[in-house]
Amino acid sequence: MRVDFTKMHGLGNDFIVFDAPAGATPPSAAELRRLADRHTGIGFDQALMLEPPRREGTATYYRIFNADGQEVEQCGNGARCIAALLAQRGKARDGELAMDSPGGLIRARIEAGGLVSVDMGVPDFNPAALPFDASTEAHVYLLDVGGSEVEIGAVSMGNPHAVLTVASAAAAPVDRLGPAIEHHPRFPKRVNVGFMEIVDRNHIILRVHERGTGETLACGTGACAAVAVGRRHGRLDERVSVRVAGGELTITWPGPGKNIWLTGPAEVSFTGSVDVNGAHASRGAENP
Repeated sequence: MRVDFTKMHGLGNDFIVFDAPAGATPPSAAELRRLADRHTGIGFDQALMLEPPRREGTATYYRIFNADGQEVEQCGNGARCIAALLAQRGKARDGELAMDSPGGLIRARIEAGGLVSVDMGVPDFNPAALPFDASTEAHVYLLDVGGSEVEIGAVSMGNPHAVLTVASAAAAPVDRLGPAIEHHPRFPKRVNVGFMEIVDRNHIILRVHERGTGETLACGTGACAAVAVGRRHGRLDERVSVRVAGGELTITWPGPGKNIWLTGPAEVSFTGSVDVNGAHASRGAENP
């Protein structure tokens, strides 16, 4: 079965976006893993599948699959890319649209200069929301990792995040601690792991080990989670620039009980079609 797709990225956090095949099931986990391979497939951090709306007033219902083939709840940069693509299809009235997902309703705005903003909802610090095994909600948790204790903040952005504050993001042991924390038994559904260096009250540097994918060039929900944790600790202001390997995202969060907004670029790399049974892809137009 051939499926048309659009390859997109938000600061290097890359995706394939495709419409759900009519009357067919999604690609299997094994097929998605083959397609995610950057040598023999298309290559992506996540695959985003668009389904007909399930809720009145929304443009689509989207599902997210990580590079390991597992379905997850939410993806901030992916949501921005979907919004940009739907705007190209004429789905954004006055530059705004609403989308639905397993992680909840997402509002989006198409901004000037190729930027897209999405409302990622209210950060949820309740451990049960991630889920995270903790007796009570706290600003900081101690986590035993390989016989050593690390301090984390934990928050759900529609998907689970653990955030470590580090002296240097560049020197952070992402390759070692990222997988260890992702698979820690206190996170029964695994977790995304952010390593945040606070430069000042309006700037942070961030690296994120994404659940089921590994370290990525950018992570939208990870940026929101880091700012939410930093704000909760009283170390960040309402508007924060987040420097990631792929560039810069902007997070705006007035504070507890308020919605958090993620802003950044969303770009089309190319379009193509793929045989989801054999993972044979053909590339179409570049940057249409």
